[in-house]
Amino acid sequence: MITTNAGEYAAALPNGGRLLGLDLGTKTIGTALCDAGWSFASPAPLIRRTKFTADKAELIRLVQAQHVVGLVMGLPLNLDGSVSPRSQSARAFARNCADINLPILLWDERWSTVAAERALIEQDMSRAKRAERIDSAAAAHILQAAIDALVNVASR
Repeated sequence: MITTNAGEYAAALPNGGRLLGLDLGTKTIGTALCDAGWSFASPAPLIRRTKFTADKAELIRLVQAQHVVGLVMGLPLNLDGSVSPRSQSARAFARNCADINLPILLWDERWSTVAAERALIEQDMSRAKRAERIDSAAAAHILQAAIDALVNVASR
C-alpha cells in the first residue's frame, strides 16, 4: 500500500512499531528511525546510492535489523504544492519498494532540508559535518512530522 493519507497509513499499521523515514536524494538516501511508540525520530545511517537493487537490499537489511513496520518517504513537491519531476521519481521509488510488503506513506517534504540545516547550525556543527549529516537529519524531520500526524490521527 502506498498513500499520501496519514489516516489510511495508520489504519494499515499495527498499533505502534518502528517506522523508517527516507529522504531520497540522487547520490544518497538519508534514513531515520522512530521509536515503537511514535514519539521521536532520530537520524540513522546514510545509504550511498548505487544501483537500485543494491539500494533496496540495504533498505531491506535496515528494515529487518530494526524490525520496521512501515516506511515514510519524503515526497518533494514544488513550493506551490504541485508535482515535480523529483516527486515522480519518489513515487517510482516507492512503487519499486512495494514488494518489501510494508505500508508506505509519501510525506510532503517541503522545507525539510532547510529545517534540518537550521537545526544542525544551532548545534554549532561545522559545514563539513553538516554536509555529511544533512540527508539523515532531513529524513528525521520528515519522519517526525509524519509520526506527529499519525499520533494525531490515532488519538481521534
